[in-house]
Amino acid sequence: MPASPPTQRYNPGPPSDQSHSQYVHSPPPSQEEHTMLVSRTRANYMTHGVANGSIGGGYGPYSRASAPQTTTRFSNMSNASGFSEKVSQPTTPATPAPKLSPPKTNTVGYLWDAKDPDLDDALHNPDPVRDAILDRRWTLFSFRGWMNIGCLVVILVALITLFAGYPIALWYRTTHPTGPGYNLGGINGTGQIPVLNIPRLIDTDTPQDAYYRTGFDGESYTLVFSDEFNTNGRSFYPGDDPYWEAVNLHYWLTADLEWYQEDTVTTRDGNLVITLSEQPTHGLNFRSGMIQSWNKFCFTTGYIEVNMSLPGDPRVPGLWPAAWTMGNLARIGYGATTDGLWPFSYDSCDVGTFPNQTRKDGTPQAATGGLSYQPGQRLSACTCPGSDHPGPSVNKGRGAPEIDIIEAETNLATLRGSASQSLQLAPYNAGYQYIEADTYVYNSTGTNLNSYKGGTYQQAVSALTDIGITAYNRSGFQTYGFEYWSNPKNRGEGFVTWASGGKPTWTLTAAAIGPDPKTEINSRLISEEPM
Repeated sequence: MPASPPTQRYNPGPPSDQSHSQYVHSPPPSQEEHTMLVSRTRANYMTHGVANGSIGGGYGPYSRASAPQTTTRFSNMSNASGFSEKVSQPTTPATPAPKLSPPKTNTVGYLWDAKDPDLDDALHNPDPVRDAILDRRWTLFSFRGWMNIGCLVVILVALITLFAGYPIALWYRTTHPTGPGYNLGGINGTGQIPVLNIPRLIDTDTPQDAYYRTGFDGESYTLVFSDEFNTNGRSFYPGDDPYWEAVNLHYWLTADLEWYQEDTVTTRDGNLVITLSEQPTHGLNFRSGMIQSWNKFCFTTGYIEVNMSLPGDPRVPGLWPAAWTMGNLARIGYGATTDGLWPFSYDSCDVGTFPNQTRKDGTPQAATGGLSYQPGQRLSACTCPGSDHPGPSVNKGRGAPEIDIIEAETNLATLRGSASQSLQLAPYNAGYQYIEADTYVYNSTGTNLNSYKGGTYQQAVSALTDIGITAYNRSGFQTYGFEYWSNPKNRGEGFVTWASGGKPTWTLTAAAIGPDPKTEINSRLISEEPM
């Protein structure tokens, strides 16, 4: 086959100052080379067009004002240099390659309409003449300028009015309280310390001299709770008071003749008032009241005191007013909670935790014959792992011992009122006989150890102290209390000291309720339970 004639390909070279093209002789391109050639030619054209001003409004770095004017499809301005893609033409072969005159340029159509995007970009296409004219047109009386300034002034005035004017106007239009507290939650007169209208552990009406005391044991005590009951009309229905709750029940455990009801308890004239009335209700003939702090606040060790005016006449028996404490694991008046817990204060695993304090064979002998009708210690130190127990471990004996501040009664021999101040405990000594030698009575003319020492449901370690006749029927008040200490690490330190009228009446030591070999029980404890 005859060889095909060679063809010539013309590549645009870099532009010269005379704005002409340089051509070279080269072999014909392949299809792939032709595609690359067109793409490269377009890129070169865009680059040179921006440089010489044909693209970009005539402001390229190589544009010449004196160069011949040509019009390109990318600009509506004349330019000194026009570049377009060159189309190769077939020629006859010759050796050597002749110098050819430049062919006519043809504009190759692109797939997009590349209109110049910079014509209206005054920032990047500055016009010194135009800019100078605009600068000379500035005037102080520009309507548009004054409209802009006026709008800014309106916005500024609105902001000042919103954040300064309105609060100031509201302050002067509002009537402010003149009392010592104001604002949300109550701020004191200095504006520094909030006075919140919420209950406090220490009543604000408690005098400062009650905040600290020196105990009967010589130790210093700090007040942690007080309630003066000075606010009239307080309600003690469930949920109404943070620290006290009146009950609605019959206290059948002691065969009471009255029904306890919430509306019989209130505050009046700076006192907590509990009213007893003869009024048939729930099959009983009397109504009265009881308040409890169960599951609301408790204490372990310390001193507790109440100031009471007792009801009735001390010469007439029948009433049984009392203030007393019990371990919080049981709830007073709810028999299912006290069964097997009250009044246990025991941390040993022995026969003392058994029902009736006896084994199957009826031993020990001292516990037979009805010494105890207790069902056994429910939360004993003998509890098996995984059994129901409040902790801290199953081998820790728990219970609900009772320490009475006062149980008021009438001494039938003297027809005088007496305050019974006692510790109720289980398991029991043989014959309920504790070691009296390890107790101490401060005034034997006014206080005597109680001859009643217990029964089948509790052992009582108690003393009776005379109450003056002026401490009844609101004609006068008298304080009653007890101070106690227990130490799980040294249980021999424990004691309870009771007081009446601010003076100690008698003291029970831990040794008085120590081990009893007759009933084969270990020491009972001065309460370590939250009371």
